[in-house]
Amino acid sequence: MQIPKQQVIDFIKSKVGGDQADQADKELPDQVDTDRDSGLLQKFGVNPQDLLGGGGGGGIALKLGL
Repeated sequence: MQIPKQQVIDFIKSKVGGDQADQADKELPDQVDTDRDSGLLQKFGVNPQDLLGGGGGGGIALKLGL
């Protein structure tokens, strides 16, 4: 699933912290693909399933109405 980078950055800020979010902002592409970029997401402490709503926190996909 494609998710805008800024949404992922905001998620990282809220879950992991600003330092990781700043680094992620430098390394993630503008459109984050949860499959293709799963390694990068995990590097920043994000389980791709959490972004999709599978982690129990609602996830970005649910917030975006996807």
